[in-house]
Amino acid sequence: MPAPSPGPREVLASSPEAGSRAAAAGSSCRGLLWHLQDKRLRLGLFDIDPGHKLHQMTCMMQAGLWAATQVSMDHPPTGPPTEEDFSQVLTQVHEQGFELGTLAGPAFARLRRSLGLADEDYQAALGPGGPYLQFLSTSKSKASFFLSHDQRFFLKTQRRREVQVLLAHLPRYVQHLQRHPHSLLARLLGVHSLRVAQGKKKYFIIMQSVFFPAGRISERYDIKGCEVSRWVDPAPEGNPIVQVLKDLNFEGKTINLGPQRSWFLRQMELDTAFLRELNMTDYSLLVAFQQLHEDEKGLGSSLIFRTVRSVRGIQSPEESGAQNRRLLPDAPNALHIVDGPEQRYFLGLVDLVTVYGLRKRLEHLCGTLCCLGRTFSPVSPACYARRLCQWAEAHTE
Repeated sequence: MPAPSPGPREVLASSPEAGSRAAAAGSSCRGLLWHLQDKRLRLGLFDIDPGHKLHQMTCMMQAGLWAATQVSMDHPPTGPPTEEDFSQVLTQVHEQGFELGTLAGPAFARLRRSLGLADEDYQAALGPGGPYLQFLSTSKSKASFFLSHDQRFFLKTQRRREVQVLLAHLPRYVQHLQRHPHSLLARLLGVHSLRVAQGKKKYFIIMQSVFFPAGRISERYDIKGCEVSRWVDPAPEGNPIVQVLKDLNFEGKTINLGPQRSWFLRQMELDTAFLRELNMTDYSLLVAFQQLHEDEKGLGSSLIFRTVRSVRGIQSPEESGAQNRRLLPDAPNALHIVDGPEQRYFLGLVDLVTVYGLRKRLEHLCGTLCCLGRTFSPVSPACYARRLCQWAEAHTE
């Protein structure tokens, strides 16, 4: 990917400690409230505390994100979006001996604003108000996964090449969300780099967690629409581990969406067609189940027609030909929540940066030779999109 233009900026970062006494007091209160939260909401999640091997890194991430968000608050983007919004790189040097880079900061600031996400809330959740949380992942990648202490935001380390792909497609991603404000695509909220001393940069992304709020979720699945390596041994009953199961674990289950099924299938077609156009493959449909309480069932009147506010300077959804809207539940994370007659479902497409290049083509060839008669993940973008849509149609009613 060509070097960003204009050139990166480097500034001395402010820090949470440099904030006002009121801000510090507010942070302390948030930390206290966080510690008093019901422990049931965090079963199977682990504090990245001072004894954890990733504690130092996550503390630097927290301090860096606090300062980076402060820049967005002090200098919010104004006027129509520009190409510079998508290419800007801001590097903040911290006294603690590390630097945090913010890539395409103005573009992501506009996107967060369009989702109704206040910078103050974003800063409070990702800053030093409480330790990040870790869960045991079934992913085969070497990435590290974290949750903000309120579980609202998901952080994942990425390879440099994946970040380049993400940034190259960011303008089209934003345009897709403008045209389809109720898209199932995960909402990306930021891309950053972290470098300690003169070491190698580590990149990470931030997105809204599809599985939020998580307190009553009973089952979680990562679906790719194939069979090979798509089984996870379930944890013993009563084990508090937060486990994400896979396709073969889903056998015999159905997503009962009722009248919302037609919306879901159409949105799957729209979103996977977009990813196919970008030559993407190997993404996942996340699915989670939550039993509705009796007083929550059939509450059509509790649904409100909400749209994502258009980013200033970009055409509104009405003007740009947005399609396939639905009634959203009046709940946190409504864009990823669909209520059926008996269950609440959390649905979202994630891992959107895998290009069908030489590596995936070789994996496809190997799979063809070794997995005769069985479906496997590395296939062409067109086949992948079609297969995942077929899975959605076969497993919903």
